[in-house]
Amino acid sequence: MLADLAGRRLVVCGTDADLAAVLLRLLRTDALGAVPVGFVPMDASSVVARLWGLPTTPAAAASVACCGEPDHVPLLRDDAGGVLVGRGVVAPVDGVAYCDDEVVLRGHASRLEVTPDREFGLVVRVVRRGLPGRRVRHAAGRAVQLGCRPTGVWRDGVAARTTDRWTWYRHTEDWHLIRAPH
Repeated sequence: MLADLAGRRLVVCGTDADLAAVLLRLLRTDALGAVPVGFVPMDASSVVARLWGLPTTPAAAASVACCGEPDHVPLLRDDAGGVLVGRGVVAPVDGVAYCDDEVVLRGHASRLEVTPDREFGLVVRVVRRGLPGRRVRHAAGRAVQLGCRPTGVWRDGVAARTTDRWTWYRHTEDWHLIRAPH
């Protein structure tokens, strides 16, 4: 089906994870840069919609997906062969994490979150809970690497696996998200 698109737009109706699955297939068939992709989120809390300013009501999102203009947005990959389009989570985490060459975590945190970012590639958010309340640390870069005690990893709301190391990094080619004209 994807081979027959020949540059025509593709509209994905579903969750952030559904969109990620389609983009992974486009990546694996070398069609990522050739196929503009519209997204109609079926969940009003879609991280992808919030990140890229897409409408969350189905009618408005479908209108943008059909009539909007393609915009280059970063695609994140991981060392397990997956992609991330919204939010990745590692929780709880006890280890060391680097964002490019900056140490963003040494020790324990409630969670580590990663989202795509147009300027840097990705943004990492480390959330620690403690006596003074919640402490959050942000960093931006091209990649984040983590070595830790075995813990859970989630990609776009779907459990990936339990692991003791993980890497997310910006793919060399952006994908073409259809957005409302500015």
